[in-house]
Amino acid sequence: MAYNLADLFEHSVDAMPERVALICGARRVTYRELEDRANRLAHHFLEVGLTAGSHIGVHLHNSIETMETLLAAYKIRAVPININFRYTSDELAYVYGNAELDAVVHHRIYSPRIAEVLPSLPRIRHTVVVEDDLGGAGVPSDSVPYEEALSGSGDRDFGERSSEDLFMMYTGGTTGRPKGVVWTHEAIWRVLAGGLDFYTGEAIDDEYQQSRVGSQGDPTLWFALPPLIHAAAMMPTFAALFSGNTVLLESKFDADRTWELVERHKVQILTITGDAMGRPLIEAHQPSRTDTSSLGVVASGAALFSPVIKDAFLDAFPGLLVSDSIGASETGFGGIGFATKGEKQVGGPRVPAGRYALVIDENDVPVEPGSGKDGWFAKGGYVPLGYYNDPEKTREIFREVDGRPVVVTGDRARIEADGSITLLGRGNMVINTGGEKVFAEEVESAVKAYRDVYDAIVVGVPDERWGHRVSAVVQARDGRGVDFAGLEDHVRQSLAGYKIPRLVWVEDTVQRTPSGKPDYRWAQGVTKQRDPDHRT
Repeated sequence: MAYNLADLFEHSVDAMPERVALICGARRVTYRELEDRANRLAHHFLEVGLTAGSHIGVHLHNSIETMETLLAAYKIRAVPININFRYTSDELAYVYGNAELDAVVHHRIYSPRIAEVLPSLPRIRHTVVVEDDLGGAGVPSDSVPYEEALSGSGDRDFGERSSEDLFMMYTGGTTGRPKGVVWTHEAIWRVLAGGLDFYTGEAIDDEYQQSRVGSQGDPTLWFALPPLIHAAAMMPTFAALFSGNTVLLESKFDADRTWELVERHKVQILTITGDAMGRPLIEAHQPSRTDTSSLGVVASGAALFSPVIKDAFLDAFPGLLVSDSIGASETGFGGIGFATKGEKQVGGPRVPAGRYALVIDENDVPVEPGSGKDGWFAKGGYVPLGYYNDPEKTREIFREVDGRPVVVTGDRARIEADGSITLLGRGNMVINTGGEKVFAEEVESAVKAYRDVYDAIVVGVPDERWGHRVSAVVQARDGRGVDFAGLEDHVRQSLAGYKIPRLVWVEDTVQRTPSGKPDYRWAQGVTKQRDPDHRT
């Protein structure tokens, strides 16, 4: 059997051709229509010399064309590369070059920046431009117009594919240059798109199971809010399509518009990335203005989801299922927890131990459950092949424990007596202050629960006496000021004294990555550029 992403999608097309696959703006495309357009683009790729193993940059925000481009690449066994559309010219040139792109498909709004970097990248021999609704009209581009590229055959005649075909996901992380995580199609399907049961860890042994089961029931409507360039949106979208559901896409995130679309389309499952989307959504929710009674699930992953925001969702939506998943581009799915009212959370979520999840010490030895010791979160089972063009980092992250391959993510964690795993925070964001370890995410969660604070990023600032001082860059709610004494009193109720931010900067907006993760490099830059607004 070929557990290949293109094959799995085609099984859904064959089983449910007339179902609606994607909705974006005024457009609705069925599985048959999505298949036809993806096939046409795939034939265009072949005509211009792209083939199995070619690297195709996907420089696109959320749109139907984004999914068509991904599917077209997989159909010819090429490797689509996700491109962060917020990159500067320097970052873009690095990723284009490091990924060894042969071609790029991009929205017109990004044409000027792409034009800046292409002269230094002669390997890129073909580009295609997609019209967009974000201001790209009138922006010149030398690329082939997307609709012109779809003028050829829509036949599905691409030959056999393999479970070992390559999938690549570039991840920026919190520090350092972006890295390309290389998976096989089967492995990424297993860990993020339904090839393993998320609750039991049991593998699906039938490539037709998702489409077969999906065709026997009514479709559900999923709304993927994060950018499709991130696994937190891309893989749930594939999981929905493999099982015959409908996915709603929007070109950019807007909290008020999200609720309007939930009402209009009767959305049942909402996919978000933690507080970055959860807080503006819950604050924009007005039951008197929109009917959101269709919503049954809010699923978060890839970013901190604070208890105060989870509680707000549970208050606003009686009976709502709120999930919080752990994972990364290097691990895929690592476990899932479900929110209960008033739960306590230290750092990241606590999740039941998955079949392949464990915590290891500095010597790669598993930590005993209930020992109280923290260690490194590690994931076994289906793991990536490594980082693209980075053997040194591959050796560091991809290891063996008890003779089994594992990936060690850089997250600190603790394994509880019942076998569940508590995520404490990123190891490279631990703040050492006076000999004590402070996890940035734990402090962020407490700071963001204060009434005056809308968002916050916590970092360590060098200090001659303490080594580092716990510090926070915050965004005040509705532009008003921050009562610093009140903030300190609030944080003291849940955190030890050494964890309280001693320096606070107030910014108009806290900067985050497109996927909603804190931009720690930006926050560190703020602390270096000017004096804090408050010190204690």
